[in-house]
Amino acid sequence: MPMLGLGTWENTDPEDCRTAVATALEMGYRHVDTAQIYGNESEVGDGIARADVDRDDVFLATKVWIDNLAPKDVRATTEESLDRLGVDSVDLMYVHWPAREYDAEETLAAFNELYEDGLIDRIGISNFEPEQVAEAVEISDAPIFANQVEVHPLLQQEELIEACAEHDVEVVAYSPLARGQVFEVPELTKIAEKHGVSEAQVSLAWLREKGVTAIPKATSEAHIRDNWESLAVDLDDDDVAAIDAIDRGDRRVNPGFAPWN
Repeated sequence: MPMLGLGTWENTDPEDCRTAVATALEMGYRHVDTAQIYGNESEVGDGIARADVDRDDVFLATKVWIDNLAPKDVRATTEESLDRLGVDSVDLMYVHWPAREYDAEETLAAFNELYEDGLIDRIGISNFEPEQVAEAVEISDAPIFANQVEVHPLLQQEELIEACAEHDVEVVAYSPLARGQVFEVPELTKIAEKHGVSEAQVSLAWLREKGVTAIPKATSEAHIRDNWESLAVDLDDDDVAAIDAIDRGDRRVNPGFAPWN
């Protein structure tokens, strides 16, 4: 799984979404993330098809929404997702939230069937707290590959990252730029000025130092490129320590059905 991907949450304008995906892939991205609830799987698929990149070279992830987590709905809606994306399988399929129709044993059994039948290459979970990660790993016959959660310098999630590491589960960060708030953090601005880069690049480089994959959402070519250039940013130990010392709990995504509520 490439450690930098393109997120598509709230990218709802059809042509903007297609263009963003194609632009990112042409630039060098090889990881694209979407979800059933985003309403843009068809456009993501169109963008992948538009780019001069082989489908086999693209790590494609989507998610089953919380209304669709009953076993029969898992399969039916996964097949619909594949049709919309224009693919035979996805590299990673997430349980979007452990909420509403989620039942650990039944839902994960359905995901295991998708895995065994070759419709998905990997099983993921999203927005799972440490105890739910442990439960999913114990229940699932197939490996739990990744947990996608909100992580950024203002919500560092140390306990959750440690719990995932204990179970050999990758961490994927959504909203890795705190929905734009990283541009308002003096510590990040100071480090950005030191390196001659943006606060966004500093935040993404810090996540990479933590072994966390980031999927920032971007639509304009300028933002897509700025995020891509974070791969060349080399933070030193003092930079990482300064970011680690930011003591904030600024969660940007917090629905009532979240497991921490």
